[in-house]
Amino acid sequence: MKIKYLLPILFGLTVLLSCENNHKETLEKENTAEFNYVVEQFADIKILRYQIPGFDELTLKQKKLVYYLSEAGMAGRDIIYDQNYRYNLQIRRSFEQVYQNFKGDKTTDEWKGFETYLKRVWFSNGIHHHYSTAKFKPEFSKDYLTMLLNETGAKLNMDAFDAIFNDADSKKVNLDASKGLLAGSAVNFYSPNITAEEVDAFYASKIDKSDETPIEYGLNSKLVKNEDGTIEEKVWKVDGMYGKSIEKILFWLEKAASVAENEKQAEALKLLIQYYQTGNLETWDQYNIAWATNTEGDIDYINGFIEVYNDPKAFRGSYESLVQIKDFDMSKKMAVVSENAQWFEDNSPLMEEHKKKNVVGVSYKTVNVASESGDSSPATPIGVNLPNNNWIRQNHGSKSVSLGNIIHAYNNAGGTEKLKEFAYDEAEIKAETEYGQLVGKLHTSLHEVIGHASGLINPGIGQPKETLKNYASTLEEARADLVGLYYLPSEKLVEMKISPNAEGIGKAAYDGYIRNGLLTQLIRLNLGDDVEESHMRNRQLVAAWAFEKGAKENVIEKVMRDSKTYFVIRDYVKLRVLFGELLREIQRIKSEGDFEAGKALVETYGVKVDQDIHKEVLDRNSKFKSAPYSGFVNPVLVPEKDLEGNIIDIKITQPDSFSEQMLEYAKMYTTLPDVN
Repeated sequence: MKIKYLLPILFGLTVLLSCENNHKETLEKENTAEFNYVVEQFADIKILRYQIPGFDELTLKQKKLVYYLSEAGMAGRDIIYDQNYRYNLQIRRSFEQVYQNFKGDKTTDEWKGFETYLKRVWFSNGIHHHYSTAKFKPEFSKDYLTMLLNETGAKLNMDAFDAIFNDADSKKVNLDASKGLLAGSAVNFYSPNITAEEVDAFYASKIDKSDETPIEYGLNSKLVKNEDGTIEEKVWKVDGMYGKSIEKILFWLEKAASVAENEKQAEALKLLIQYYQTGNLETWDQYNIAWATNTEGDIDYINGFIEVYNDPKAFRGSYESLVQIKDFDMSKKMAVVSENAQWFEDNSPLMEEHKKKNVVGVSYKTVNVASESGDSSPATPIGVNLPNNNWIRQNHGSKSVSLGNIIHAYNNAGGTEKLKEFAYDEAEIKAETEYGQLVGKLHTSLHEVIGHASGLINPGIGQPKETLKNYASTLEEARADLVGLYYLPSEKLVEMKISPNAEGIGKAAYDGYIRNGLLTQLIRLNLGDDVEESHMRNRQLVAAWAFEKGAKENVIEKVMRDSKTYFVIRDYVKLRVLFGELLREIQRIKSEGDFEAGKALVETYGVKVDQDIHKEVLDRNSKFKSAPYSGFVNPVLVPEKDLEGNIIDIKITQPDSFSEQMLEYAKMYTTLPDVN
């Protein structure tokens, strides 16, 4: 599970998610020259840079480990393009050839439209928006693209050409069952001739709901229907689908294993290698246990087919990689959260039968990212909690990380101008300014460490992707958010010495969450659209449910002032009670596999948008120039070698532009054919 894009949703406010002053000082000391965090802005995207504090203090062996893991991640870059849509690789490569070879007029509106389209493809790993998942509309004509292809010799087959301009495959991920979860989704996890009902039947024959240690069925394969009507999984492994990319991934993972920091880390890497070789999901579970229980060392990583947000059926994992270096000071400060995991579970508002009696091995670290690829790049999470398999989390524990340098970069690239527009009064602005930094850090920690690790599924019920289906991700993120919201005003955090003021932290957290869930996140939608993305649905669900349920007691009041809408919290204590009630109900839904109740919650509160408020929010936001979404170029790790070719050091440089890095990646990490 991951917290993704939280900062840009909240306008990248400097007061939202930040590290403490001593962490900022560390970053400043490591690079005394003023660092330029902003690369460029186009469409609705802002491209940023991040630094890697602490890298120079690593040993050469550790630097090699970071480098090898980073190269392993980049080697799989083509996979996410193909997973996202069957024509993405053709389109990207054709457009890259045009971009580099066209000698004609580059001052026209159509060329600028073409250039922006390509940059959007790079950013979203395909032709569908990374967040809304809607297909991009080109700002150039068919005739113009034909001319560009002819002028440069670039090739694009007719199906891929038509896909750019037609209305087919308009959503990468469709979660509206009435439109067909698979028929309405362009994502390339299923052959076009297979139905959602056939997927359900295929896995129903395989899944034993009484199995207490189930594998993550379908996680690493494409499901296809053959001409004779039989259905099979095309497994992503070295001698299967995506084999050419996986060969390169394995090359670098084997190098990484040779410089592992300790035996446990080496063991986990060897299991990951074995998994890529065989595609065996039982080996994947063994790897995740080894990985989750190894909390030693300064370097860690994520690599594999992991998050299922892009699958409307919640089976198949998108490829991603993240390489990270431990932030020692911040990890020490926040370790107290994981140390008290059992207290949080025992004192939660969940039904007693849904509480874990022994919360196992929840580790939490603040880390500094060294490299990201696949579904984690260029748009990145700010917090991650893995593994996702519930029984592993319950029996062996999990790892939670907060990406400190990513958060730092967001904060240094943003501004506070939008806060004054959407906050109700000076008291709300003051609370956000005073406590917002710590609120964001604490909520991320509680969401990942306590939220995703809490709660029990009743025996024999099955996993949420089987029981809650297309609503599973939204409900899980809402559940984790609610855990954080319930505890943020708690005196326990003050006792743990990580919160200075329970009331102040609670008010700032609740104001910001309601403001975002009911107003400000709407800037990400086109007028008339429903909420589609799981994290956005989650936030609207929580905020809208609390607003409705507290209406009789005026817990949250809708206020009009100067023709502008505000949602003002009038009773913070009662709002906390409401958050606890919703948390209890969503955990019950998960524990009992109550699909109908889960569907009713999401569809009633998380999907539809008040169009008058939406138009108003868009109008109010239109005066601001900052893009609503942000992502990153990666620092470049450059090995220095002696005359014999041995690495003697790794240096860091920064790319000059987004286009430069994307074209360099295309040159270095092209591993798959256009059609897979």
